[in-house]
Amino acid sequence: MVFLSWLTLTPTPQGVLVLEYHHISDETDSEGKPYSVPPAEFAAQLDYLQQQGYTTISMQDFMRAKKGKQELPAKPVILTFDDGYEDNYTVLLPMLEARGMKGTVYMVTNSIGRKGYLSWNQLRDMQNRGIELGSHTANHQQLTTLDREKQAEEMKLSKLLMEWNGLKTIFTFSYPNGAYDEAMPQLLAENEYLTAVTGDGGLNTFKTNPYLLQRTNIPYPRFGLTEFKLRIFKSEAMTKLGIRQHIVNE
Repeated sequence: MVFLSWLTLTPTPQGVLVLEYHHISDETDSEGKPYSVPPAEFAAQLDYLQQQGYTTISMQDFMRAKKGKQELPAKPVILTFDDGYEDNYTVLLPMLEARGMKGTVYMVTNSIGRKGYLSWNQLRDMQNRGIELGSHTANHQQLTTLDREKQAEEMKLSKLLMEWNGLKTIFTFSYPNGAYDEAMPQLLAENEYLTAVTGDGGLNTFKTNPYLLQRTNIPYPRFGLTEFKLRIFKSEAMTKLGIRQHIVNE
């Protein structure tokens, strides 16, 4: 009881909240449902974030601020979307634009143009309309199951393929299934990425390893906005308690 009171009453830690989504759609099968947030629920989440004073930024905004090139808003949040589903263009993009909000889409490059996924033209249009694009590897293989050479290949080819097809430079990366090992940050740096997101909850500061950024998963909501609020609270609690926080000791 004392511990819960401490957790609730101590000040909320400062930092950048990163949220993880996949589908924004009502139309998913049983396999895809756990990774889907219905548009009405997503709209409520976006409106809640704005009501609470959050301002969306990009991964590049975060890194520019870390290098002293710009200032962050009082309550920054980064909205991220893994895999690159077509509903990110047809449903998600208009909802963000209607609210003046930003997002970051992590694309599995060998899925581009396949049924249900974003096309090259859609990706170019999204980037021109302010959506940040990142890599989610070439083939969405869990990197920890591959040897080092194959890991580097998945990182390099996905980035090059997008840039060769006319997209602006890809600087950010998402680990498939959130799986990583201690050598991957160096591999990403060697392939000219600046940031990467994990599946470990928490808030990010300039002391967080930029290649192991904390991220809060937002799955299919079983309990509406209450569940969304609890997931944010859980990430704040993990930061307070120092659980799986990737702090770089400088």
